Amino acid sequence: MEKLYEQDAYLRAFDAQVLSCVQGKGGWDVILDRTAFYPEGGGQPYDTGTLGNVKVLQVHTRGEDVVHTCDGPLEPGSRVSGQINWDRRFDLMQNHSGEHIVSGIANAWWGCDNVGFHMGSDFITIDLNTMIDEEQLRQLEEAVNRYLWQDKPVLVTYPTPEELERLDYRSKKALTGQVRIITFPGADVCACCGTHVSSAGQIGLVKLVSVQKFRDGVRIELLCGGRALDYLSRVDIQNKAVSNLLSAKAGETAQGVQRLLEENAALKSRILTMEEQHFAALAHGCAGAGDVVLFEDDLSPDALRRLCDTVLGECQGRCACFSGSDETGYKYAVGQRGGDLRTWVKTLNQTLNGRGGGKPDFVQGSLRAPRADIETFLEM
Repeated sequence: MEKLYEQDAYLRAFDAQVLSCVQGKGGWDVILDRTAFYPEGGGQPYDTGTLGNVKVLQVHTRGEDVVHTCDGPLEPGSRVSGQINWDRRFDLMQNHSGEHIVSGIANAWWGCDNVGFHMGSDFITIDLNTMIDEEQLRQLEEAVNRYLWQDKPVLVTYPTPEELERLDYRSKKALTGQVRIITFPGADVCACCGTHVSSAGQIGLVKLVSVQKFRDGVRIELLCGGRALDYLSRVDIQNKAVSNLLSAKAGETAQGVQRLLEENAALKSRILTMEEQHFAALAHGCAGAGDVVLFEDDLSPDALRRLCDTVLGECQGRCACFSGSDETGYKYAVGQRGGDLRTWVKTLNQTLNGRGGGKPDFVQGSLRAPRADIETFLEM
């Protein structure tokens, strides 16, 4: 089979003869005498497009053959025109080429290997067997983009075994047979079967989005070309929206958010103090009352727990606290010092469409029932 994608990554349309067509699990598996469709491999996803009037859904290798899984059959022996989904192909070319430059420069700087590479539908990930921090990531990103500005041509060569012996190149595994070498002059030399841009400038932009510890090294998330531009545009739109909400300059939104967080923390502290004072007053009013039932508005589960615990110290009986509404349901916290509420709370949940539990003497949960039904159950 003639692999046209290895000869010209920019070839979008071609003619071929159908050698075979059989129905498989995912559709009709078509083998041609020549193809420009890149099959999944080397970390790069497959191409999609059309063959005649059928869609190419997946492309994989099977031995020496490239198998095109289509949504309909093609007649063996017939001639067919193929059309590559160019937007997808060029996106993959940009991101695969960008990965080469990032991995090559990282290898030159830190002597590390690319031990994992995945081209997802959102981010590209590279796994390096070394540790780098955020500042090193920023320096790497700057170096990669400065390399793009030089717009050096990308070279595709097929060295002889003797030439390969003398060549210093990256490869994840031992290779046999004819080896295809992709060279980004001054950045990377790597054995690779994928499709790449013809010059570094066509990548356009590389954005290293994040770095995090992964196994014995790090995992870098990156975006190249159109994906990087789309990502930065979305981030810019979000930052402008935050800027407007904060009445802060676009470059000062972090300070604005920090100010809001500090104000929020102060308000939470003030609310907590007021809640504690209110709970203490309620508990004082329940001193020696025995069993107590309280309905309070707009309490969080934690506040409800604190209220119940405070009242338990005064009431000398069982305390049942509820917060919510007939429309949304009620959260509950129920306690009884030295008591065993397990059977009681099971009956409560079964009767009032509830769920929850806890320790024998203290339980929390929620009910989907009106207040009147809750009060009737407690009166029982």
